Amino acid sequence: MKKIEAIIKPHKLDDVQEALRAVGVNGMTVTEVKGFGRQRGHTEIYRGSEYTVNFLPKVKVEVLVSAEVADAAVKAILQGANTGKVGDGKIAIYNVEDVLRIRTGEHGVDAL
Repeated sequence: MKKIEAIIKPHKLDDVQEALRAVGVNGMTVTEVKGFGRQRGHTEIYRGSEYTVNFLPKVKVEVLVSAEVADAAVKAILQGANTGKVGDGKIAIYNVEDVLRIRTGEHGVDAL
């Protein structure tokens, strides 16, 4: 099993969700986060004063999938999140030893 974490632009969340559903991913966890990478934030003007925004709003998407579906899920995220501009995000893939469904006690892929 694999855990896939993706940090993406907030306006691309619906596209990523649709792409993941198309490859059979049924559930995900979404968290609003802030961060910066190469773009290093940006400057804004508010009431005539210029200030720097160091941390930009992002969305963290987490999915647990079987190893067989992992490559398709990563490709779906790439397709849904890509704008071709700096700040599109990152994807991290982790090995997962086991998953348990609390309600039923199911283990492994059955718990997904």
